[in-house]
Amino acid sequence: MSLVTLHVIDLIVIVASTVVLSLGSSGQVFAASALRGLRFFQILRMVRMDRRGGTWKLLGSVVYAHRQELITTVYIGFLGLIFSSFLVYLSEKGVHPDRFTNYADALWWGVITLSTVGYGDLVPQTWPGKLVASFCALLGISFFALPAVSIVHYS
Repeated sequence: MSLVTLHVIDLIVIVASTVVLSLGSSGQVFAASALRGLRFFQILRMVRMDRRGGTWKLLGSVVYAHRQELITTVYIGFLGLIFSSFLVYLSEKGVHPDRFTNYADALWWGVITLSTVGYGDLVPQTWPGKLVASFCALLGISFFALPAVSIVHYS
């Protein structure tokens, strides 16, 4: 990026931040929320910190060096998702008529549980379902821990 482009980004960020801060307490909610979208340019300011892309090159080389381990981790996580969602669907499909009515609901529950978000919209009610949910939550934690260990080991 050229120096002029970086200065234009800085100017947009400063103007948007000033207007948002000045309109924030008044009743003009729409104008403030529209200008908050311009604050996205603050993210682009981070480009100034790494002009040559050394950090991104290092990250790319680490991911490339450990691509087999990362692919294996994603594959194991996907199998865990399919298997745990199927087990929860089997154990919970007849308990409540409005929950886990089809396999797609169980997959939604599995994705939310494996990603450790846990919305709470679908919760297992039976003991086998709770046991599978516990296993799935632990699998979700390890799903994020294994790639981190693989990447940190390289550096």
